[in-house]
Amino acid sequence: MQSTFVKPALGVYTVLFLTFLYAPMVVLAIISFQTGPEGGPQFPIVEWSTYWYRHLLGLVPPSRIAPLPVGSGLLRSLVLAFMTMVVSTTLGVMSAQAFRSRFKGSGVVFYLIVLGMMVPGLLVGLGMSLVSNVLGIDRHWWGTAFVLHVVYTYPFAFLVMLAIFNRFDQSVEEASWSLGVSPVRTFRKVTFPLIFPGVLSAMMFAFTLSYDEFSRTLFASGRDLTLPLAIYGTFSVEIHPNIFAFGVLTTLFSFALLSVYGVLMGLSVRRAKQVAIQEEAA
Repeated sequence: MQSTFVKPALGVYTVLFLTFLYAPMVVLAIISFQTGPEGGPQFPIVEWSTYWYRHLLGLVPPSRIAPLPVGSGLLRSLVLAFMTMVVSTTLGVMSAQAFRSRFKGSGVVFYLIVLGMMVPGLLVGLGMSLVSNVLGIDRHWWGTAFVLHVVYTYPFAFLVMLAIFNRFDQSVEEASWSLGVSPVRTFRKVTFPLIFPGVLSAMMFAFTLSYDEFSRTLFASGRDLTLPLAIYGTFSVEIHPNIFAFGVLTTLFSFALLSVYGVLMGLSVRRAKQVAIQEEAA
């Protein structure tokens, strides 16, 4: 009796959750096809057009609405997200590997790592700004903002890899060591291929969190704006459908990134299954 009630309730909750999550995106996507060049966002659409997409690419005559300053900001955000992804994932793997064995002060170290994702971003960014001013350090997106992004995304990568290593069968490594294989080679040839799905997940977390980060970047990036800051500076004055068109393109980029992640994850799982079958046959 209870299960017959729980399943429909979970189904309704899932539908409402997906509607709440994606309905605003659908509305914004519809508004992005509004005709131009005059007028702000309006719904429902009176006349459909791809004007604002062409406006983003500079394929329309100049008008009173300036193009979005997203070119350099997009490049900075992508470079910053990539650097953050590499450093945070590397630190996450190394830290999770260290936590596989108990050591003195491990509890304190664990909470110090996790603290980076719990402190409010505005406070951390403001604190970094004040410290930089006191020490005479110039604020840049590739310097002070990069440090804050790593501090924020590193705990996510660490927790993902910690969960992966908690389910890891250490007997596979011990078998390799018993055959005289060095620990470094064992990690490269045995451990890393098995934990690669978790590494992909950690990389995905770090990249997406850094790419969209606003509050920590606001006070620490200096005069060079990343993509979220550039967009905020534009629509804080006046909103035009070109912002929605850019949002649609950004969403498509995110789905493409998820597709690549899904393909790599599928290939990794398939490879792990093949290795397991070969070991059973041997």
